[in-house]
Amino acid sequence: MATLDRNSQLCPNCRKLISRDEPHCPYCKLKAPGSWWKNNLMIGNLHDPDQVIKLIIGVNIVMFILTLLLNPRGTQMAIDPFSFLSPDNRSLLLIGATGTIPIDSLGRWWSLISANFLHGSLLHIIFNMIALRQIAPLVIAEYGMPRMFTIYLVGGMGGFLLSYLAGVRFTIGASASVCALIGAALYYGKSRGGHYGEMIFKQIGGWAIGLFVFGMLVPGINNWGHGGGMAAGALIGLLMGYKERSREKLNHKIIGAICVAASAITLVLATGTAFYYRFF
Repeated sequence: MATLDRNSQLCPNCRKLISRDEPHCPYCKLKAPGSWWKNNLMIGNLHDPDQVIKLIIGVNIVMFILTLLLNPRGTQMAIDPFSFLSPDNRSLLLIGATGTIPIDSLGRWWSLISANFLHGSLLHIIFNMIALRQIAPLVIAEYGMPRMFTIYLVGGMGGFLLSYLAGVRFTIGASASVCALIGAALYYGKSRGGHYGEMIFKQIGGWAIGLFVFGMLVPGINNWGHGGGMAAGALIGLLMGYKERSREKLNHKIIGAICVAASAITLVLATGTAFYYRFF
């Protein structure tokens, strides 16, 4: 099996074989392609969409379990599927729920990030993760990994920000982020046009209609977050572009890496402070 020379590497931006000592990549002109941070922190290096989606789902599952562990006695074990394995509101507030109560009373603006990874019941997280598993591969395929991360996090924050401005007192869930992916996919389908674009628009439009109907029929659904997430996702898709109109650039990867880092730091700090206030 052939091996790379120790002085050679793949450019972290364009994935062409280059020398580590190159001041600029001769293919894409990336500055200092051999630097440590560009080879280890640029999320464009994550090339397996399936593994990335599993990682996001895994983070949501871990956060759900941690929320239950914050107050096991407060966990609802009701037969009602909408309430089964539901953490109590105090645990959710401690670990990063958002809304007018956490933001206005506690100044927790960072909860616009953490709330995207929290869920109120077993059925809640199952539904959102199924939707994520269905929609994220399409967004990754058409926008690339870094832009997908940006759409997912910033779009989710946009959805929760709109619900905060609308006066929603307490809210959580990955559905705002999932709706941002839906919004980006809808924009892609409508913008691209043609048979493929129309097919994408109709297919993803079915998800959007289903979420709207679900939100109208089931009490307690944050429709402001859903609508805001879709609008934010479509806007980010417009501003950043998709692969066919705008090739993946370094700034896309940097913004995506910032989103990943912000999510990781926020969740670690939120979990640490939550368990400290709960048990110490």
